Amino acid sequence: MQIDRCPSTLTSGHDTYCPQALKSLFDGAKVSPYLEFNFSEGNLNQVLMEAMQRISVSGVQEKFSAVVDGGKIRLAKSSERATHILKPAPWDNTLSNRKLMPANEHVTMQIASQVYGIKTAFNGLCFANDGQPVYITRRFDIMPDGTKTEMEDFAVLVGRNEQSDGHYFKYSGCYGDIAKSIKDHIPAWVVDMERFFDLVLFNYIYANGDAHLKNFSIIRYGSECRLSPAYDLINTSLHITGDDFGLEGGLSPQIEKSDVYGRTGHPCRSDFERFGLSIGLSPIRVKRLIGKYVFMPDKVEEIVSRSFLNEKMQRTYLQIVTERIRRFVRVSE
Repeated sequence: MQIDRCPSTLTSGHDTYCPQALKSLFDGAKVSPYLEFNFSEGNLNQVLMEAMQRISVSGVQEKFSAVVDGGKIRLAKSSERATHILKPAPWDNTLSNRKLMPANEHVTMQIASQVYGIKTAFNGLCFANDGQPVYITRRFDIMPDGTKTEMEDFAVLVGRNEQSDGHYFKYSGCYGDIAKSIKDHIPAWVVDMERFFDLVLFNYIYANGDAHLKNFSIIRYGSECRLSPAYDLINTSLHITGDDFGLEGGLSPQIEKSDVYGRTGHPCRSDFERFGLSIGLSPIRVKRLIGKYVFMPDKVEEIVSRSFLNEKMQRTYLQIVTERIRRFVRVSE
């Protein structure tokens, strides 16, 4: 793999991580983007097995605990506290374009951060020794001094689990459930409610059909609980035919659907306006946040063109977003 742009920020003219990426991802340490191992389902050694089992997150993508050691990224040992998570291409052969999933997640996270100002987990790509891209993200629940802070996802916070709600429990409920839980658990909830609403909008426009209960969390900073940085943002429509939302109840069954939603099966901006108002945001703030998504900023195309998606998938990615925006801006009667 020949690198000609930063595999984190996608800034041109770099053959490794740029200084900004090194600071955010690795505390300024000089780290190589090249791994000295690869990931193979048919050849899992003990170290790979242990690193994978330490990640107690269910999902389609296998995840591995990692640390930085001597300027290189390696898998964490069982006795170590992992500072990073590695996500190679999933082993599920039924997924379309599965080997591009790390690049998809990476570019989607970068768009969220760079274009829309969404606070995200620091992230990038690294490359296995067979050349395959591997998504890397820094754990935001590990503090600079190495201690782990409290963090809980909304599946736990709203009381969903496999025992009582079945195997697909994390997809049950609606985004209104998360909003209510934000009010219940975050005293100064208005700012984080705006961040949550912004993320719901982004996930819809960028076709993240996997935005389920476990992909939103609350984290403790000292004595204060806040909505965590965004993570696991990906354009799922590149790989599967899915729903508009990652929760079966959508925005909220308590909100009357627009005529557009009822007729086409897809929400428009008026549905999101009603949702924003229902979760306690002011009309002015709802309008401002929605206004970010009624067109595609030029910078989105620039970032996608520098991504590690191939050219065909870059075009498809932009086509999907363009179609979502077209749906979004439809006027309800």
